[in-house]
Amino acid sequence: MEGPTNNSNSEEFAVGCHLSIKTTLGDEFEAQVIAFDRHSNILNNGVRKNIRFLKANYIKEFTFLGQTEDPIDADKCFLDLASLQAREDLAIRQAEADAERIGVGVTTEAQGIFDALSKTLPVRWDKTVIVVMNEVRVCSPYLPESVSGGTAAANERVKKVLELERRRLLTRGGSQ
Repeated sequence: MEGPTNNSNSEEFAVGCHLSIKTTLGDEFEAQVIAFDRHSNILNNGVRKNIRFLKANYIKEFTFLGQTEDPIDADKCFLDLASLQAREDLAIRQAEADAERIGVGVTTEAQGIFDALSKTLPVRWDKTVIVVMNEVRVCSPYLPESVSGGTAAANERVKKVLELERRRLLTRGGSQ
């Protein structure tokens, strides 16, 4: 059972087989076959706690290492629920942070200005107003004259970044 495989000889990929696999991409690993779909030619194999989907066409060669017990025996499966919960929490927090950075009811230009300001300064949306450093507010139409609040230095800094960004947006829009 050693050597290159072809699409017509898929009997070797029986569930529970323990294989040493070399791929056409140069990867080498050992795995246990969890499932094999002849129609799509996709091999689903587990390596310890990881699951990998592999198109059988990418298997350069394999060695049969033996037959193992049922790979999907629920009594022998281990899921680190705390780790999965932590990953989910992190993903939710990241999605919420990403959503907060998108203005609702604002123009594409306003979003572009927000994104440019966010590269160098802490910003957030307060409805359609851009709040910079929790003190300076930039209202529609998002011109330097629309900047208010905060210290004089902070106000000037935001005005300068705003002017430069508006100039950049105009040159980019004019060249298209």
